[in-house]
Amino acid sequence: MICKLGFEVREGRDINSIVTQNGEVCWKAITDCVIYTQSAQALDYQGSVKLLGPVCAAIHLHLSSLTKGQFETQYAPWLQWTSSPELFAEIFDALESLQSPAVSLSLMKLTACLERALGDVFLLIGKECPFLLRDLLASEELAQVFGLSVMNVLRVFIGSPCGLNLRNVLWHGFAAPHEIPPMYCSTMVVLTAGMGQLLKSYLQQSELTWAPRPLIALPDLEDGAVFPEVTQEVLGVLEEVMKKSTFILGTMLPYWEVALIRFKSHRFADCAMLLLMQLETGLRHLFATINKCPQRLLTAESTALYTTFNEILAKHLNDGEINQLPLFLGEPAMEFLWDFLNHQQGPRVRDHLSHGEINLSEFPKGITDQLLAFSTVLLLRFVEEELASVFKEKAAIQSLVHLAEGYSARFHPMSLLRKQTFSSQVLSCEESIRAWPLLPLLREAEEARIEGSSEINACNSLIIKITYELYHHVPENHCVFTDLANLPIEKWPRPLRELCGIRVPTLFCPRAVLEVLTVLQNIVRCCTHVSHQVVASWVRRRQQWAEKTLRSRQRQNFVRMSWSIKLLSPVLLLILLLIALELVNIPVVHGKNTDEYQQYLKFLKSILQYTENLEAHTSPEKNKWIETIRLTHTALLRMWTFSEKKQMLLHLAKKSTSTAVL
Repeated sequence: MICKLGFEVREGRDINSIVTQNGEVCWKAITDCVIYTQSAQALDYQGSVKLLGPVCAAIHLHLSSLTKGQFETQYAPWLQWTSSPELFAEIFDALESLQSPAVSLSLMKLTACLERALGDVFLLIGKECPFLLRDLLASEELAQVFGLSVMNVLRVFIGSPCGLNLRNVLWHGFAAPHEIPPMYCSTMVVLTAGMGQLLKSYLQQSELTWAPRPLIALPDLEDGAVFPEVTQEVLGVLEEVMKKSTFILGTMLPYWEVALIRFKSHRFADCAMLLLMQLETGLRHLFATINKCPQRLLTAESTALYTTFNEILAKHLNDGEINQLPLFLGEPAMEFLWDFLNHQQGPRVRDHLSHGEINLSEFPKGITDQLLAFSTVLLLRFVEEELASVFKEKAAIQSLVHLAEGYSARFHPMSLLRKQTFSSQVLSCEESIRAWPLLPLLREAEEARIEGSSEINACNSLIIKITYELYHHVPENHCVFTDLANLPIEKWPRPLRELCGIRVPTLFCPRAVLEVLTVLQNIVRCCTHVSHQVVASWVRRRQQWAEKTLRSRQRQNFVRMSWSIKLLSPVLLLILLLIALELVNIPVVHGKNTDEYQQYLKFLKSILQYTENLEAHTSPEKNKWIETIRLTHTALLRMWTFSEKKQMLLHLAKKSTSTAVL
């Protein structure tokens, strides 16, 4: 359909009937080429592509005849409605260059930019923009602005697997560079300008205000990066490996070559687009080979399911069989791909780029570095062993291979909870909490007897019992404590740092694990906030006490506060220890039956509710310190009762058989 159908009708079309001399698009000449099935219930995509072919050819000849200055004079004003009007000058240069990979890349960027702009138009009328382009193009909102016939033209070009489907064919890596006729890129430029003209008329009639959404600036990876900055040595090796690796289909090599050229020219978004598109192409070929399903290697067909990253990276095939590709690639490679493509809190590079959400000029070099380094290691796996050994002798390549083999997830919810939350927030929270006893307690506070003293004693007893129980479930090869029975609890060593260092599998986590992780993340967030809030309140009140600026009631409340924080310190540390142990054992959550799982989730949510209440009561606005003691007693009783049922994850997990370090 893409390579031949639009060239079957040979009759020429007069460009003046399609575009006026000042660049105004005559939509009727284009929409008349879109025809319908006999029942008029659906578009006749093949018939429409045939009739649109001569129109596209005329538009392409027209743009080819213009100088860049003429192009900008005639069309630039009508392209301002897109998120990136400057993009179209680059597309004009690419069309003029006659370089096939540049034309394909231009169409990728144009369709992404257009999708973003159409979403902005949708939001003039609608409330929630559809995620899929096909749903966006079929929306009543866009038909109201541009007209149904115009939207049907777009559906023929980019909105349906039954049509040309240029966006998906390119972004999913189905088309070789020479397979995309430049006339379709030229036509999409003119159609975009024509839609800008229609939008201007609509805004004048409706008196609505045009307010496009701001583009996203992806942050650099910082701690999320595993590979170092790509050096000239690595680029040189990649240039050689590209020519030898069977991972790359011969017809697709020009894309790889242009990707490196764009990287060297500091066009990092362009490089990332081409790499992602070609990684999908190569992995699809490998997926079909490894799983012995050559039928899944189809080019983009309207009658069959596309094989895209969603299927390639899944645990199971559509028939329920295990996908063999993850086993072949190995967990580290799969974790990298999931990190950069799928995890919601990761960069999700492909999604953001393909939906036109990113400011391309601000695309982080660090992300492209990671993709290039990963690609280098991946391509090396598909060259002859002798040649691969030669390349791996180079120190830079040896380092990349080592880092790739040890890669673990950075953006999986569990990894974020461990790294961003536990490694920083929890441990800093622990340090903050442990600093509380160092704060100078007042003599009046030490001597005073406040309401709730009996509950404080009961709480302290429960804290010791629960903590002692938890310590017996620390993995034996991570035990760092001596005989606890002869130590006061405040001197018990904290195994949090050791627990945070235990690696837990993250690939293909079931839904139940992700649900538990969300609750744990929220508990830690609350604990951290409570800790910082209490320290800030204490320091402020302590200064006011010293300066004798507290009123009588405030002085009494400060005494209550001093007692309360002596209790809260070990309680929060206890909760952090519980969470760290549950995280280590979280893979066994799928071993619970439905009722047990719901009871377990209910227990965790009760802990979350307790920490949320603490957060509220210890705020400067409330200062309810007696209430925190009562809340704490109730929460500790709940924890002890649930612990006695042996239904925590730490109870279900098998204990390590290694020798404890006591």
